[in-house]
Amino acid sequence: MTRSHVTTHVLDAASGRPAAGVAVVLAARVGEAWQAVAEGMTDADGRIGNLGPEALETGVYQVRFDTGAYFAAAGTPCFYPSVEITFELAEESEHYHVPLLLSPFAYSTYRGS
Repeated sequence: MTRSHVTTHVLDAASGRPAAGVAVVLAARVGEAWQAVAEGMTDADGRIGNLGPEALETGVYQVRFDTGAYFAAAGTPCFYPSVEITFELAEESEHYHVPLLLSPFAYSTYRGS
C-alpha cells in the first residue's frame, strides 16, 4: 500500500513509548464546518501511514486525536481529552506528516517529514 498524503505518529512522552491505539480523524474544512475525510487507529509503533487518500486538494485540514480514551484505557487521568491540530495543506505535491508528542497534561507538535 502506498503512503497517504497525510500521516501521523503519536509518542507518549510520559512513558517514552509509542502511543498505540489512539483513534484519529482527518477532517477538511468545508465552509465553516469540518467534514471527515478519513479515520484510523495508531498501530503498535504509534503510527498511521494510511490516514486518508494518496492525494488531497489544497485547503485547511485538521487531525483530531482521541487522547482521553487512550489515557482512560491506561487508567491515567488527563487534562486534554482530545487534541485537534489544524494545518494548511498548501502544496498538493508534498507529503504532510503531523506528529503528536503527548503526555497527560501537555502536548506538542511540529511539521514532520
